[in-house]
Amino acid sequence: MENYPRFELSDPLGREPLEFFAKHGFLHFNNFISRETVSDIRAEIRVIEDRCVERQVEKINGVPIKYGTDVDGRKIIQRFPFSSQQSPLLSEFIQDPRFQSLFPLLGDDAENPRVGHNEKDGLVINHYINTELSKFIRMGWHTDCLRDVFYGKKIMPMLNVGIHLTDAKPGQGGLRILPGTHKQTIFGVLFKKPYFLDHRPDKNEVGLQTRAGDLTVHDGRLWHRVAQSTVMGEQSRRQVMYVPIISGAYAIKNEKSPTLIYQHFQNMVR
Repeated sequence: MENYPRFELSDPLGREPLEFFAKHGFLHFNNFISRETVSDIRAEIRVIEDRCVERQVEKINGVPIKYGTDVDGRKIIQRFPFSSQQSPLLSEFIQDPRFQSLFPLLGDDAENPRVGHNEKDGLVINHYINTELSKFIRMGWHTDCLRDVFYGKKIMPMLNVGIHLTDAKPGQGGLRILPGTHKQTIFGVLFKKPYFLDHRPDKNEVGLQTRAGDLTVHDGRLWHRVAQSTVMGEQSRRQVMYVPIISGAYAIKNEKSPTLIYQHFQNMVR
């Protein structure tokens, strides 16, 4: 399935992407944003990152910031939650009405579908770099709906939408998914693999070969991981933003929101 179909995002979504998502639990859209917009976003990320480093911000809305070191020794943020709350440009970006065309993927019964810019972890920027000093080079198998379990809530329909800011080249690692696992039972959601500890390739996994400006979306119940790059240094750099599309009751987070137990161990993930 490495030659899975890529689509162009339209409103409404066409029959083919809807059927593909229902069966496999993920979609890949080409050229969601231009290369120029990608450059503007990456420049903005650098600005808000430097500001947080200078202010020694540890958490945003209870969610820890994951710091690391770049190839030049500069301190960087490698996992940046609620980043849109730090930037008018990013805040405006996630209000793009095209995101609403993805709402039908939640299902016909989804209540209050919305972009969760101030729920879950908000707009998260992941910055992977494979060096000896990096704190974020891979991520083990997991699903995104585990957060609902930690909140003591019923697992609700959720989408994780990725906006890719760098090209994913062969050998550079990147997103690996297990198609169809969004249909598993609750037992499969919780116990199919050891969460975050298991980095082993799966014979059924599919690697998404994205380019800067592409958009991907996967069901929150889908098992996925981020593979480590086989190259080192600058060539291994990957940046991607993720924002949740969610439904159900609102659960807005703020500066008084508690840090969940599993978030205390986030910095152990490398």
